[in-house]
Amino acid sequence: MIQQIKKYKNLEEVLNSSLLSHQVLHIDLNYSIIGDEGASGLGSALANCINLSNLTLDLSGNEIGDEGTSGLVSGLANCINLSNLTLLLEQKQFICFEL
Repeated sequence: MIQQIKKYKNLEEVLNSSLLSHQVLHIDLNYSIIGDEGASGLGSALANCINLSNLTLDLSGNEIGDEGTSGLVSGLANCINLSNLTLLLEQKQFICFEL
């Protein structure tokens, strides 16, 4: 059986797609400025991917905080058939000190 690889490069496209039947997904949202809200929405969308076995997810440079990370991880936890996850989360963090 040949698995079709579905690729997305836009958050709106991911959120508006029927992801239920996909087994292999490549989602490249690097530097798309999705933030916490977008990451949580992505998690909700991925929660419906019950057949997903392979996921490559590039969220580099999106300034995702605790809330967005929690929403994303909650969604991924529902992907019970996920056996291969490649997650790219390169982020620049700035620490500010008040003087």
